[in-house]
Amino acid sequence: MDWVLGGLPLHALLVHFTVVVIPAAALAVALSAVWPAARRRLGIVTPVLAALALVAVPLTVNAGNWLYERVAQTPDVQEHQEIGTSLLPWAIALFVFAALQWGWSRIDRKAARTGTLRSRRSVRRGVAVVLIVGALISAVGSVVTVVRIGDSGARAVWTGKFTAGP
Repeated sequence: MDWVLGGLPLHALLVHFTVVVIPAAALAVALSAVWPAARRRLGIVTPVLAALALVAVPLTVNAGNWLYERVAQTPDVQEHQEIGTSLLPWAIALFVFAALQWGWSRIDRKAARTGTLRSRRSVRRGVAVVLIVGALISAVGSVVTVVRIGDSGARAVWTGKFTAGP
């Protein structure tokens, strides 16, 4: 597949979508984890955003790998390509915790309404803690990784090509 659109490498376009959707999904996952009102209001939006992020990452990486084969292999480009491949596990974790959190909140709300699982309060609390910790770790890890990738990509593109000042 030729990863070009309108004469531009598709990677440059996909990166912008990924850079927006990963932090948006991470924010929704983190808010849903720690703020029940946000969890109720965001509802299915959180796992949908995380799913979009999960789809965007391999598309962006594949377009980046295509571009990698067509540019000068500088150390900055090589570093960017290496770090770029580290985002997929974070995107998977973000989606998994978004989906689990959404599903668990539905189960937990139903249990609270019907009065079932009262004797399992410690189990419910334990599951909630695991989901909160996992959601926060995956949210922070995915955003930090996006920042690292973006920084290395900017260095790969702009090092030696821009001078500040007169």
